[in-house]
Amino acid sequence: MSAPSAPDRAGGLRIAIVGAESTGKSTLAQALCARLADETGLRCTHVTEHLRDWCAAAGRTPRADEQFAIARAQAQAVQAAAQTHQIVLCDTTPLMTAIYSALLFGDHSLFEFALEQQRLCALTLLTALDLPWVADGLQRDGPHVQTPVDRLLRSTLIEAGLPWSLISGQGEARTEAALSALTPLLLARSGPRQGLFTRLEQRQQAMPEQAWFCQNCDVPECEHASLRRSGHQA
Repeated sequence: MSAPSAPDRAGGLRIAIVGAESTGKSTLAQALCARLADETGLRCTHVTEHLRDWCAAAGRTPRADEQFAIARAQAQAVQAAAQTHQIVLCDTTPLMTAIYSALLFGDHSLFEFALEQQRLCALTLLTALDLPWVADGLQRDGPHVQTPVDRLLRSTLIEAGLPWSLISGQGEARTEAALSALTPLLLARSGPRQGLFTRLEQRQQAMPEQAWFCQNCDVPECEHASLRRSGHQA
């Protein structure tokens, strides 16, 4: 089976990082950004979560009627970064806002906009629930919300036919898993300094067939289902 190809979109290659709270999204985005810049020589950046800054400034979590503005601001930040960088790691996307709006407020109105933005991403990395939950200010509710968020994320990505890979592991192993998932996309990306892709090529050659799929996914049909719906063939 072939790996998902990057969408034909203007600007940089967008990689979405989504997942339930306290699953290492920000840490992964920062680590990936540094590694990709080093291994490819491309201009890389990561866009931080707008909700975190919003909560810090407001001193509270947002109301239902404030959710769309937060989702839109996140999308605008990603769009701006994509105009000046070749690879953009999105530390959450509007899809996370839509997920929480649905679960907390019963509001499903943000999904259309969120999925429109998610389709601009070449691949979605879903962080697994294998890290200990850690409190982090206003925006975290508790470990009890992780499973419902994860479940709705998976079903939404599958139903939308979006390519995604589950990223698990501790520390450096988590970063390596993400790099393995991204390698097919990066090798297809042209750039002025192709010699810097040598390590990525070696990584690809060393991986077993279909290794860009997450090997630890507990929903084995997930990537296969999403690929069939997006037109890729086994």
